[in-house]
Amino acid sequence: MEKLTSLLLEKSVVPAEIMQKIKEGTTSEKNLLHNLIAKGVITENFVIKFFGDLIREGSLSIDDIDQLPDNLKEKILKYLAKLLNIDYLDLDSIDIDFRLASKLPLSQLRKFEAIPIKEEDINIIISFKDPLDMNAQESIQRLFPKKPIKPTISNAKQIERYLNKLELSESVKGLINEIRKEINSGNANDARESSAILRLIQIILQTAIISRASDIHVEPTEKNCIIRSRIDGILTETFIFDKDIYPPLSSRLKLLANLDIAEKRKPQDGRFSATIMKKEYDFRISTLPIMTGESIVMRILDKTKAMIKLEEAGMSDYNYKKFVNSLKTPYGIILVTGPTGSGKTTTLYGALNMLRSIEKKIITVEDPIEYQMNLVQQSQVQPKIGFTFASALRSILRQDPDIVMIGEIRDQETLRIAVQAALTGHLVLSTLHTNDSISAITRMVDMGIEPYLVSGSLIAIEAQRLVRKICPYCKEKTIILPNIERDLKEYLPQNYQFYKGKGCKQCNMSGYMGREMVSEVLTVDDQMASMIAREESKEKIAQYAKEHGFVNMLQDGINKALEGHTTIEEVLRVTRLS
Repeated sequence: MEKLTSLLLEKSVVPAEIMQKIKEGTTSEKNLLHNLIAKGVITENFVIKFFGDLIREGSLSIDDIDQLPDNLKEKILKYLAKLLNIDYLDLDSIDIDFRLASKLPLSQLRKFEAIPIKEEDINIIISFKDPLDMNAQESIQRLFPKKPIKPTISNAKQIERYLNKLELSESVKGLINEIRKEINSGNANDARESSAILRLIQIILQTAIISRASDIHVEPTEKNCIIRSRIDGILTETFIFDKDIYPPLSSRLKLLANLDIAEKRKPQDGRFSATIMKKEYDFRISTLPIMTGESIVMRILDKTKAMIKLEEAGMSDYNYKKFVNSLKTPYGIILVTGPTGSGKTTTLYGALNMLRSIEKKIITVEDPIEYQMNLVQQSQVQPKIGFTFASALRSILRQDPDIVMIGEIRDQETLRIAVQAALTGHLVLSTLHTNDSISAITRMVDMGIEPYLVSGSLIAIEAQRLVRKICPYCKEKTIILPNIERDLKEYLPQNYQFYKGKGCKQCNMSGYMGREMVSEVLTVDDQMASMIAREESKEKIAQYAKEHGFVNMLQDGINKALEGHTTIEEVLRVTRLS
């Protein structure tokens, strides 16, 4: 970044006295360019043209703009592509021909930071990190003697990520050939006899677990069999096989989960266990008929996650204290809210882990039971036989419980029974789908529960989302765009610093590793209970909560971004700033 700002001085774009004045008011050298744009000394369009022209004439390299925000860097690359009369390719939005790339030595592709995209009638499209590197172009051209190459430009992070994926596919090439031999000999048609398919499944499961994936998706397309993993909440492709690998792979997975191999017309559900790297995992498997075959999804259930301690779930200290104090209340309702996949179940298990003891009877009703816990009686709903959340809850209350956990409140009947249970001396924990904690109050009233019952039963509402954590191996300081700074002005301290992950092999060039919670905890005191009973507006309740120390989810997320746990982009992605 110092090189970029010094170039602005050398070319007399920004007078030295203005540069010094702005420099004195910043926390770091990195913020200089950001402040120059924010204060209107230069425009973003000027920066794009200025640095694009310098790269074109050789005064600046593409590596020099690596420190810039991703969206600004992308605009500079697009401008450079226009100058060079070539295409800019977003590799995530196109279909790369991996068979073409697999014909070339991976070491050569890594050396020249290039990846073949596809073969056309008259040329072969290759994407380069640096299209001005003539040595790289000549070397890649020698690998394709029959057709001329057509150079394009792409983001270096994307090229690195797809080369890593290619390396992963290379590692199973021998196994794929073995499976093909078994297919040709007829052995692979009998899923029980195919040892190569079983080894491939083991590699797929192991790769997903090492990558910290929560789900594995096996998806057939017209030409390929794609394996995707959900890592830190985001789906990424891990393997791409030819279509002929899909039939024996899907048959073997069905066999493992005791599903009907011949049934391809209707969805099926099952589960199986496997020992991966000397540790046992459960896998919940679901099949769905689609146009090109069957989509198969495996949820990875790690038993150790059920034993997670609440203090290790990533809740901020101020929210953790409020939530734990609420759990000490002998009776009432505590709600955990958020969209699907926001970690609500993990938080509830963490709460049960803290509450369970010999002295207390804890009963849960779940759909389905994901993790088994000692000292907790767990029951699973069976809608086909009429054993719903509501009917299960009625039966549970006759079992003399101290604490009841309801997996999800979906209807008025379940909610009414839960409220009655809370008012008659039980501690009830459950989840609700609302955007924030205060919305849960109005949702309960909208579902038909009288406001005085809501006010009398509610103890606390915790709302949460999961944000991806910055990779510790490539963490670096960053700047935010002027429009984001403007929107967040009221939440930011005088001198602030945000961070990001540059992208490295450890995090598969994503810049993120793992996830953490951002949350808000609304505790219902006597005054707020009175406001709920009087049906005060959501705005008035929010104002009262704020005056009494309530920290909303956006502020909690910004605090975590300022501490360097996550990026401001992640916080805005999950909290949906309006």
